[in-house]
Amino acid sequence: MRALITRAALLAGTVLLTSACATSQEWADWRGHPTHWASGEHLAFSARNSEGSAPRVTRADIDKSRAQSWWGKVITVSPDQIFQN
Repeated sequence: MRALITRAALLAGTVLLTSACATSQEWADWRGHPTHWASGEHLAFSARNSEGSAPRVTRADIDKSRAQSWWGKVITVSPDQIFQN
């Protein structure tokens, strides 16, 4: 009985670990940077522009992203969608 429980726990752990992993590209991005976000402004921008919502990008965001070398998934907007500060 103990062996059965141990095998079930190992199987469940293996399934959890392999299904909850990042893609190889995401792992490469994470290995290349010491933190998840480049700065507090990067964190605020990422929180404000979560996946599935309409992006809200300002000129200040663009300037900060260049100055601080933000990384991650690129958000593409047309010039008329960029809010002025």
